[in-house]
Amino acid sequence: MSPTPEYDPEATPFFFSGAALDDIAEQHGGSYANADPFPHAVIDDFLPEDVAEEVLAEFPDARNDEWIHRPPDHKYQQRKLKHYDEQTMGPVVRNVLSQFNSAAMIEFLEKVTGIDGLIPDPYYWGGGMHLIERGGFLKVHADFNWHEKLRLDRRVNLLLYFNKEWDESYGGHLELWNREMSSCVKRVLPVFNRCVIFNTTDTSFHGHPDPIACPEGRNRKSLALYYYSNGRPASESAGKSRTTYKLRPGESPYTPS
Repeated sequence: MSPTPEYDPEATPFFFSGAALDDIAEQHGGSYANADPFPHAVIDDFLPEDVAEEVLAEFPDARNDEWIHRPPDHKYQQRKLKHYDEQTMGPVVRNVLSQFNSAAMIEFLEKVTGIDGLIPDPYYWGGGMHLIERGGFLKVHADFNWHEKLRLDRRVNLLLYFNKEWDESYGGHLELWNREMSSCVKRVLPVFNRCVIFNTTDTSFHGHPDPIACPEGRNRKSLALYYYSNGRPASESAGKSRTTYKLRPGESPYTPS
């Protein structure tokens, strides 16, 4: 493991501007609730460009031992790495993640989503830094809806991508599927500094289910933040559930070799 990064007294930390976030909320809040197939927004150039560049520079190489790997026989995830131990993250990434848990960000998300009383997760349970290697995928799913430690309901996902010059042919699109799993309604290319925010319910099916085809040495990078509340509308959930995976029409189950 890398040592905890030392404090740099000359560094200027990044802070979200409430006024700037209000402008974004005004642009996207009106259309969020009625977005198809479930409430969501896609926002480009979310971070200042220099901050996004610094975050990208601090992503560990896929071979570094900071990353946690899924078992190779996992049926629904392959070559997906995660890192949520903030004590071994670079100082910029650690600061940016803390800003995504700040009051300014929570107020912004409440304005966009219309969900009051959102609560961030200081443990980044399931979130933090994500990296998908060439050939990796995450099958379509609805996320777990209950945080056992915080005893809270999961309500909102925020994904921020860090993939420069990411060509359409590389794949890795975030797919949003309808509740019947009969069609993919939207595909989002995970390009640099693009943010996707969406409500998390039992039927918010999403994923990037096809193996990514980026060149050797490239990979799909993102930050993932999840937000919770004390209770949720009864119409959104049939009870506490773990991540639920779904096969697309005509899709055969993946069989690890």
